[in-house]
Order: sequence, then structure tokens, then C-alpha cells
Amino acid sequence: MTHNGEIMYALDIGTRSVTGLILKQLNGAFELVDVESREHKERSMMDGQIHNVAAVSDVIRETKAALEERHGPLHKVCAAAAGRSLKTQRASMELDISGQPCVFEGDIPPLELGAVQKAQHQLAFETERDSDKSLQYHCVGYSVVAYYVDGQEIGSLLDQSGEKASVDVIATFLPKVVVESLISALQRADLELEALTLEPIAAINVLIPPSMRRLNVALVDIGAGTSDIAITDLGTVTAYGMVPIAGDEVTEALSDEFLLDFPDAERVKRDLTAGNTILVTDILGMETEYQAEEVTAPIRPSIEHLAAEISSEILTLNTKPPKAVMLVGGGSMTPEIAKHLSEALNLPENRVAPRDIEAIKNLSYEGIQPGPELVTPVGIAIAAKEHPVEYIPVYVNGRSIRLFDVKTLTIGDAVLASGLSIRTLYGRPGEAAVITLNGRVISIPGTRGEAPVIIQNGRPASIKDSITPGDDLTLEKGKDGNPASAAFKDIVDEPPEMKLVINDREYLIPPMYIQNGRQVSSEEALKDRDDLVFRLPENLEEVWNVMNWKIPVSSAHTAYYVDNKEASLPEMLYPFSRNDRPASPQEPVRTGDIITAGHEQKEVTVRNLLEHQGIQTTAQQQVFFNEETVDMEKTIVEVQINGEKAGLDDPLSSGDHVTTEKTMSSLDFIVQDIFSYVTVDLQYHTGKTWNLTKNKEPASFTEPLHGGDQIELELFDKDEKRFAD
Repeated sequence: MTHNGEIMYALDIGTRSVTGLILKQLNGAFELVDVESREHKERSMMDGQIHNVAAVSDVIRETKAALEERHGPLHKVCAAAAGRSLKTQRASMELDISGQPCVFEGDIPPLELGAVQKAQHQLAFETERDSDKSLQYHCVGYSVVAYYVDGQEIGSLLDQSGEKASVDVIATFLPKVVVESLISALQRADLELEALTLEPIAAINVLIPPSMRRLNVALVDIGAGTSDIAITDLGTVTAYGMVPIAGDEVTEALSDEFLLDFPDAERVKRDLTAGNTILVTDILGMETEYQAEEVTAPIRPSIEHLAAEISSEILTLNTKPPKAVMLVGGGSMTPEIAKHLSEALNLPENRVAPRDIEAIKNLSYEGIQPGPELVTPVGIAIAAKEHPVEYIPVYVNGRSIRLFDVKTLTIGDAVLASGLSIRTLYGRPGEAAVITLNGRVISIPGTRGEAPVIIQNGRPASIKDSITPGDDLTLEKGKDGNPASAAFKDIVDEPPEMKLVINDREYLIPPMYIQNGRQVSSEEALKDRDDLVFRLPENLEEVWNVMNWKIPVSSAHTAYYVDNKEASLPEMLYPFSRNDRPASPQEPVRTGDIITAGHEQKEVTVRNLLEHQGIQTTAQQQVFFNEETVDMEKTIVEVQINGEKAGLDDPLSSGDHVTTEKTMSSLDFIVQDIFSYVTVDLQYHTGKTWNLTKNKEPASFTEPLHGGDQIELELFDKDEKRFAD
């Protein structure tokens, strides 16, 4: 923009004073022509906000009139919204990513904007006790403080996986009332707002050109009542902030310590930076000469406090010390402020320094005392002309929205200004299903909700796309996700194997899928709160069920009677056998078992029936005779079938009555019993005598036998007393 020879009138409306200046632009260079400053007659400004429009307008009118006397009528003015009016709010937003493989690129912008919108509502509630008034704040910028995955800080969310992703942001807002009250005060002074900017932007534009903004630098405008802060990094302004103390705190400390009127204290504060000897006249008229250190020492705690507050806000906005700090504003001349700031930020002293209008390139001036307090007014004139902040009108779903253009605006900014909820524009995830599998609770997520459908001037767009004045935006809520849908087989691991040999054929037995106590197929659809069991069959009945076989049973009920009590045999009721032993359907099975089923029923003997009823029918003993094994057995019960005497191996028919009676035989065996199982031929051993031993000891025929006893019978001639062959 070229204004060759054109007069530019700018106003810096501060907490204590209003400064007006005349600037001319000629061939790309600027000349500071005149400066006029007037102090407020009452506290009509607080923290950058006009509280008494009429009183502020009167001071503006006085400043304007003084300049008009020297330069002619002034009708238009460049002004700035005070940086101290900016509100900074920190907020966090969380996203459930457990149901997706990773964080997608499209997840990040709505997460960040959701956090900004949350900050906007928090700010409205804290200041107005009404979050619905969030639209009364313009978002002029935000920066991401940190990303997190499952509570762990991480550099970027893209392609990360876990349970929860979250973001912390610092967002900066400008109350609409600040701009509206500024315009009202100018109109009362017969001035038209030609261009508007923000004070921090104004100072940055003249001191930190875009080529320097890749550096992480803090600009601090220390005024009378507040200290405004702006941070640059990565080529842009990343954050704004304000602390509600500034030069007046130090002035008040001087006034209290040396009994000075406030204007005199201001003069003494300025003199501290100029010389070693200070002449002080207190309110009693007493003049005293002090060395600079004698004046500085008692106010040093106030200076340190101011430095601490500013450095704390810088660290909050920037999360780390910047590379350098530039100081502007009248308060930047406070003695030792740069030194204490460098200590608080752990920076070298030469990295923190005041800057005045001499640092502004292509600016000339004559007869004007340069100082840091003029940087912001000059910056307002230049920035408001070259980089004016404008209201950009757009339409969101047919509604007219005006955006405060302090940065590259996106569709996301328009959504924030419209009051539409970022989170509700995105389709909700489908309802999850919570099931229990083998006693372990599992959540099955629904599908992801879809992004909103965004149409910009009739063309599809994304929330990150930039906007231009007059854009027509239409946003439709994204489709909600579908409820969780899964088959039983989708949530189980590789099934285990069980191999059984059944009726001489090898089978691979599949696992069981049990849903709410009912056996189902692996394709069965799951529902919320299902109780599921996935395991191998545990007994023969479950094997037959999982193989869809009919469990074999006998064709008729077969029963017998033993000593007048009903008795039955399992192999007759369920013709199963497992590893050659009778087995019921509840018989446990293991891989490798040999199973038979459905064979012809075997003949049942008295012995089978009585042994199954736990009645001992015989006694057994194993001994050794002349080093050969002898297995002995004797019947110890007498049986009858239907009243007739019978043997243990006699067959039974269904309904037979068996009665038992103990014999006189003892359960024990004696030596004599062994000769019922061995043969001793004495035909060729006449004239011989014998010798009987048990375990190498002489024994008689009536001695008891125990399992494992060694019995020997030796023959020899009577005369020779030797063993026979």
C-alpha cells in the first residue's frame, strides 16, 4: 500500500494516557512528524478495556485538537485493540482411539479445534458465569502445548496407537466489546476508524519482520498498568498474553519509599536510567540527593516481582524460555528490569534488551526524543495501514458470520465463530458391546463416526481449508458409526486341537462355542452383555454334541437284583468305552484317547455284576514255588441265580436275582494251598525224603502265605543226606 506524502494519524489508547502521532510515508520510507500525549483525568481505562467511553473520548478529542492545530483537520485514524484486552485460556481435549488401528490425519484438526472451543466456553463461563456467551469472544490464535497418548507426552499424534489421545492448547481471544467500545469512543471524537490492528501485532510488525519470526522471540510491551506479551516462532505469532502489573508498581514503590507525589516518582524512575546522582524532593519539600543505587535498592523487590510475573507468563505461553526478549513501552526503562528478566528466564543478559524507534527500519524523525514508549504507536500507524485487521464476512449454514482477521482463517475458525459444536459435527462412534469371554470382560467397539460433510461455495472442502470474504459454507453432521458387530469366531484365538480315535478312526475334535449357556456355531452374532465360553469338549457327551452325533443308548433298560436290591451295569446303559474301560457320557476325555461306541452288548456274568457292586468274590495271592511264579485264587462266596446254585462265570439275563453267601474259606492262604496249583511227581523218588522251606526257613504246611513268599521243596536220599537231582 502506497501513501506518498499522505498523512497517517494513529492513536495508542493506553491505561494512563492517549498518544497520538502523525506519520508520513514517502517512497517506501516513513517519517515521524509529530507526537502528542494526554493523560486520562480519571480511571476510565482498566486493563486495556474502555470503561468510560465518554471520558476516554474527551482525551482523544484533546489529543486530536492539539495535532490539528499544527497539521490541519484529522478525520480518519488508525487504532489498535490493546494487547492487554486479549484473554488467554488453556484447555485439553481427549479422543478415544481404542477402536481404531491408529490416529489418522483427519482426527487431529477436530481434536485441536475442540480444545479451542472448550477454552472459549471456559473463558465465557469464568468471566460471565455463562458459557453460552462464548460467541462474544474472537479467537485470534492458538498454539498446541503438547500431544499425549495414554497420558504420555508425544511429539505428533499421527499414526500413534493406544487407548486415549489428547491435546493441550493455549488459545487467545479478543472480547468483541473491546472493538465495539473503541469504535464508540472514536465516533464521539468525530473520528472514523480507518484501520484496526492489535497492539502486540503492531509492535511485532515493526520490530520483528516475517523473516525473523522463525526465531522463538518474546516481545514484551511494559506499559503503566499492564505488560503485554507476544511470542513468535516457526514464522508466525504463536501466542499472546498479559500480566496485570507494569511500570506503575515500581513507581508506587518509589512513591511509598521516598514520600513522593506520583508524577515526581515517575520522574525519579526515569532519572535512574540517566545518571548516578538523583535529586529527590518529597511531599514535605525536603530535597535530598541520593546515589542511584540508594534509590534502586529499596524498590528492587518490586522490580524482581514484575520480572517474575512477566517471565512466568512467557513460560506459560511458550512452555520454555525463548531465544531472546525484546522490551518496549515506557515501563521497559525500569532500572534493572532486563537484568532480572534474563535471570528469571535463565538467558544471557545480552538476550534481553529494550528497543526504541531507532530499531524501526526506514523510519526517520527530527526534534522527537526517541524512546521505547513510541514503538507501539508507530507500529500501529504502519501495521494498521499495511496489515490491517479486518472483519471477514462469511456464511455458515445460511447465517452471516464476521471473523476478526488476524491470521490465515480456516473453515474451522468459521465453525468456532458460528457457535456450532466441533465435536457434535462429527458422527458419534457406534455403540460398543461389552461381553465376557471365559470370565474376561472384552469391549467390542462400534465403527467410527464420519467427518462432517463440508461444502465451500458448492465444492467439497475440509475443516483445514482457508476461507475468503463472502464464502458460503454448508456443514452437515457426519453419519454416526454403526453399533458393534462381530461373530463369535472374530474374538477368539486360534482354536486348540483335540485328537481322538473313535471306533478305529481318528477325528480332530473342534472347540465348543457356548453363548449364554447354549452351544452355538462359530458364526453366531454377538450381542451386548453376552456370556461366552470357548473351550474344548471335556467329556464324551460334549464330544458327541460338538460333532453333532446322537449319543448311543441300549435298546432296553437292563436291570438285575443282588441280595434283593436292584443293580445295573453302565456298559449296558451306555455302550461307551474309553481306553478299553466302560465309560458314561460324563466320562472325561483327553487328546489321544481311544473311544468305542455303539458296539454289541457283551455277555454279563455273575462275576461282572458282583464286582461292579463292590462285592469281593475271590481272594488272590502271588508267590514263588521253586523259583516259578504261582498265581493263586479261591472263591470266597457261594452264589445262587434265582434260587439255583451257580458259578461266578455263569451268564445272567435281565431280571435275574443273585444271592450271595460267604464261604467258610478264609481270605488268607497257607503253604498247603500252593500244592493245588503246582504238580509234584513223587513216582520216581521212592526212598527219598523231602525238605520244605519258606524264604529259606523250615516251614510247615499250615504256615500262612504272603504275597511274594519264596517256597522251596527239596528231595534227597535218606542215607546220603544230599539233594536229589
